[in-house]
Amino acid sequence: MKNLTRYLGLAAKVALFLLVLGFALKNSHTATFYSYLGYVWQVPLIVLLGLAFLLGAVTGVVALLPTLFRLRRELARKPRLLEPDTTTIPTDLPGV
Repeated sequence: MKNLTRYLGLAAKVALFLLVLGFALKNSHTATFYSYLGYVWQVPLIVLLGLAFLLGAVTGVVALLPTLFRLRRELARKPRLLEPDTTTIPTDLPGV
């Protein structure tokens, strides 16, 4: 079963890679990016799409950082409560 899940994960990764590769090959024509001060950048469209995806992912991570730090601060301030061990097995039961 462990090998089956490993092979299924590998197959999913290969399928995703082939899907992205096919998308890149279909969008390989040149796109022109016009910026301020007359700066013009001509690159394949897949490069611009990849940069847009990367910029969105970085923006999402940066937007989550304040919440992450706040939660870590709250967790550090909270006193740790020791819970009693309730997983002991009673020995006075018949048949045990």
